[in-house]
Parts: sequence; C-alpha cells; structure tokens
Amino acid sequence: MTQVTLHFPLEEYHARIARTRKAMAERGLDLVIVSDPSNMAWLTGYDGWSFYVHQAVLLGLEGEPVWWGRGMDAQGARRTVFMGHENIVGYDDTYVQNPAKHPMEQLSALIAERGWERAAIGVEMDNYWFTAAAHETLRTKLKDADIFDATGLVNWQRLVKSDREVEFIRRAAAIADAMHARVAELVEPGLPKNVLVAEIQKQAILGAGGHWGDYAAFVPMLPSGLDATAPHLTWDDRPFRKDEGTFFELGGCYRRYHAPLSRTVYLGRPPRKFLDAENAVLEATEAGLGKCRPGATCGEVAEAFFGTLARRGFAKDSRAGYSIGLSYPPDWGERTLSIRRGDRTVLQPNMTLHFMPALWLDDGGLELSETILITPQGAECLCKTPRKLLIKT
Repeated sequence: MTQVTLHFPLEEYHARIARTRKAMAERGLDLVIVSDPSNMAWLTGYDGWSFYVHQAVLLGLEGEPVWWGRGMDAQGARRTVFMGHENIVGYDDTYVQNPAKHPMEQLSALIAERGWERAAIGVEMDNYWFTAAAHETLRTKLKDADIFDATGLVNWQRLVKSDREVEFIRRAAAIADAMHARVAELVEPGLPKNVLVAEIQKQAILGAGGHWGDYAAFVPMLPSGLDATAPHLTWDDRPFRKDEGTFFELGGCYRRYHAPLSRTVYLGRPPRKFLDAENAVLEATEAGLGKCRPGATCGEVAEAFFGTLARRGFAKDSRAGYSIGLSYPPDWGERTLSIRRGDRTVLQPNMTLHFMPALWLDDGGLELSETILITPQGAECLCKTPRKLLIKT
C-alpha cells in the first residue's frame, strides 16, 4: 500500500469492493471495467480532473483493483489511491486524442497480460465516459472475451452511505446554506447575474462551518422570468429585474460529496398564480417527505407527492427526486433510483436524495428542493435554509 491520506478507512474501501464483487458474481462477471469517475473514486479513492481522457479501474473477483489511465495522471493515482504502485498503470501520451490509435488498445493488452483475455467482462456502456469507439476497440482486441453491459452495477452499491459519507454530505449541506444566504443578501434589481454568481462560487469554495468547499459537479442554475420555464439555463451579464422570479439551483460540495438545494426569489410582488404554485409545492413536498421512511418505495413517495400536487391543480411531468452523493461533472446524481411513479426501489437508512419538487410553468419557474437523509424515523432535511419563496420588495 502507498502512503497516501485516504478520505475513508481502508476497511471501508474493502467493504465497498466486497459488495461490488458480490454483485459481479451474481451477474457471472469475472471483471468490470469501471470508467465512471465517481465509481472509480468510490472503489479506490482516486481523485483528479482527468476524466476528459480514457481511464478506468479494473476490478476482478480477487486481488487489488488496478488503476489505468493517462501516464501523466498515474502520479495523481499514486497520491490518492490505496493500491500498490504495481497496480497503477499509465499509457503513453501518443494515445491521447489520436485518431490513428485508441487507448483501449493498450487497455486490452493490459487485460490480457493480467489473465482476463477470456473473461466475462462488464463495461459501463451507458454513461458519459465510455464511448462507442472504446466499446468497439475492446470487442475487436479481446476476441476471446465475453463483454456485457454492466451499467449501474457499481452505482447501485453506493446507495446506502456510510456514516462518514453522511458526515461529508452534512458539511456540503452547510456550504449550500451559506451559498443561499449569500444570494438572499445580495440579489436585487440591477445586479448583473455574473456578479452574483462570482459571489456564490466564492462562497462555495470558501466553504462553511470550518470546512472548505470542493468544486460541484453542476454549475449554478439561476434563470429568471420566462427563462425559468426551462430548468437548466445558467447565467450571463443581464441584471436582475423587478417583478420577476428567479430560481437558484445550487449545490454545496465537500470532498466530492454533494448537497443540492434550490430556492426561489421574487423581486417585487409575486402574482397570485406564483403564490398558488408555492403553496401547492409546499403541501406536496410535505406529503412526499412524509412517505420517505425505510421500507417505502420511491414509487409510493411519488404517488403521495404527485397526487397532492394534482389536487391543488398543478402537474409536473418529470421525476421529483434522485439519489445523490459522490460525483464528478456533469451530474451530481448517482444515476440509480428516481422519485417517480413505478420505481420500486425500497428506501433504507443512510440513503441520501435530492427531493426535487420543481414546477416549470408557462411564465416562470419555482424550485424549493431539499437534500434529505433517510433515517430510521423518516426523512431529515440536511439544509437549514427556510423552505419558502423569498420575496424582496
């Protein structure tokens, strides 16, 4: 083992690997090629901004995992993973963004060298970091191997957090609160949006409660007026305007663990429709959170939320939440469970979710979300910012 400072006890990494290997064995897999950087970090501790090139963790049914990636990033692996240096393998830079050759050619050779050339191999086919060219190259070079889709295999092992992971998310939640406090303090008509975003991002990195802030997997979202009928617009230099609503979807991050939080600000006197939407969302949120307890399914939570919303005369055609935790850009979700009708995932203690009861109307948007922890007693909201429309007249 290298002398590195791990964010979690070595025993926790071993337990994570054991859970993943159990899932592998149930699927009949001898090896998984883990290219999702969140899964790589969760299994080994690796942390670096290197996911724009091909990299992976190779996890077999025994022995240490193997980190594989660009040669210059191998030094970063030596500084962050628990494995011995013999299990950190870099490829030379001629493979980087070179149409004449592909890094998966070198990975295929490594897989054969390690004795997996005839293995049943799982790959994360449907994620942001594993390309069609990567898949085709592996299939071409590993002709004697059987390659299967193992998308989500590791992600689903991450659902129930350890106590230390929960502590990291609590620290992220305090950062999210500090970011929203900065919004409430500064937002006003005439203030350019980019100026406020600069202050938000400064607070995000300064952190809160004595803990520094990491970069989040999502950038701040803060559309106003008609722009707020869309959920994922960012910012420009236009000033905030009177008699206009803006929702702020922000996220605190501590050591790659996230706590998203959305709140909405109205500068002026909001119209009746906006206030009716707020009341409907607040009532539906309470109904949904009331169902968030161990043993309930995500679908049951969704039924409570969407049913209450409909009785108040509003409709939402997107999911109302998802699992969150450790993540890298471009997404702070874990890409597993969703708060939507029909999702049969059973809630368990120490799951963490972004409960996202947003409404995008025909003339604006309203977001009042929560990062929640499932406890034996029910849902605990980890952020402390009041769940209400902030009106600044």
